[in-house]
Amino acid sequence: MAIKIGILGYGNLGRGIEYAVGQNEDMELVAVFTRRDPGSVKTETGVPVYRVEQLKDMKDKIDVLMLCGGSATDLPKQTPEYAKIFNVVDSFDTHAKIGEHFANVDASAQAAGKIAMISVGWDPGMFSLNRLYANAILRDGNDYTFWGKGVSQGHSDAIRRIPGVKNAKQYTIPVESALESVRACENPELTTRQKHTRECFVVAEEGADLAEIENAIKTMPNYFSDYDTTVHFISEEELLRDHAGIPHGGFVLRTGRTGKDGQHNHVIEYSLKLDSNPEFTACVLVAYARAAYRMNQRGICGCKTVFDVAPADLSPLSAEELRGHLL
Repeated sequence: MAIKIGILGYGNLGRGIEYAVGQNEDMELVAVFTRRDPGSVKTETGVPVYRVEQLKDMKDKIDVLMLCGGSATDLPKQTPEYAKIFNVVDSFDTHAKIGEHFANVDASAQAAGKIAMISVGWDPGMFSLNRLYANAILRDGNDYTFWGKGVSQGHSDAIRRIPGVKNAKQYTIPVESALESVRACENPELTTRQKHTRECFVVAEEGADLAEIENAIKTMPNYFSDYDTTVHFISEEELLRDHAGIPHGGFVLRTGRTGKDGQHNHVIEYSLKLDSNPEFTACVLVAYARAAYRMNQRGICGCKTVFDVAPADLSPLSAEELRGHLL
């Protein structure tokens, strides 16, 4: 019997989940829920769209609800609320607040006997797993994470809020010399500025002060002031032609030492190069939806992260198939 999936929120991530469910034969997408007028939302596969207020009427028709809201204001409220009714999966990615989010969600999921998978994606998520595996194996070593080259949606939004800016895209780019130093086991101590640069493509409103906009970007605290930042002013046509996608990716590395006096060096590296950040993230969420359903069927409940899931629970393959083809 197929695992019945519901989607709350139909933006880039929600559409990505719709595509991903279609690639998994053991799953079925039964409904999309939105805060917008359902009549204004057209899904790619024709799955029905409902008002968010109708969610609670679907308790017995959805096995796992995928929460596609933002980490700033949506998920801190939605995940604990809907974990009282459904098994849920979210992509909460504010690293500093994961502990607080976990505690809030766990109370709801435990009381309801449901599973709530939080902070699923590629960072946190797949990168987190690779940091854990590498750290467990190379105990004498150093961890490094580089993001990019890719579009930072949060930083792009911050630029668009500057007066005089009509549209913008921002790319996070690893500093190649820093990456090569890590790969060479030089174990550098890297500042924020030494690890990444930021490149901005900005469409200014007619008559706007370009120098003022550039200064506002480069001096913006928490976003750009700690980085070497390049600003390009381009036309709306150029932005739509050359920067329409949402690519991303990055690298997780651990360098370590073994043997007598640590004379042997080792590097573990995991990398991602993604044409579509939301579509790849959606695929990760769908795999963990399968795990959430299976674990709950075994009587497990509460809030979980990627660290709590056995790899076999992610795959549609049987244990015998996994041993025969992937082990």
